[in-house]
Amino acid sequence: MLHDLKIWPEHYDVVVDGRKRFELRRDDRDFQVGDTLMLREWCLETETYTGRSVLVRVAFVLREAEPFGLMEGFCAISIELESEELP
Repeated sequence: MLHDLKIWPEHYDVVVDGRKRFELRRDDRDFQVGDTLMLREWCLETETYTGRSVLVRVAFVLREAEPFGLMEGFCAISIELESEELP
C-alpha cells in the first residue's frame, strides 16, 4: 500500500541523507511492513507542499506503547530509503 504523507523540511532533509531512519506517526492508516510512504515536504509557514518528495519502504512497525514510551494511538515506523528525491 502507498501512503501519501506530509513531512516538515527539517525532517525531510535527514531522511533523504540517510540519518533519519524512522517516522513517529499517528497509527491511523494501518501501516504494515512492506508498505511504501511517499514523504512530501510541507512548509508550515505557507501551508503548501514545496515540491520535494521521496519514497521510503516500511521495514518495521512498533505499536506497543508500554514500556517504550509511545503515546497511545501512535506508532514508530522503521524506514528504508527506496528512491532518491523525486521531481
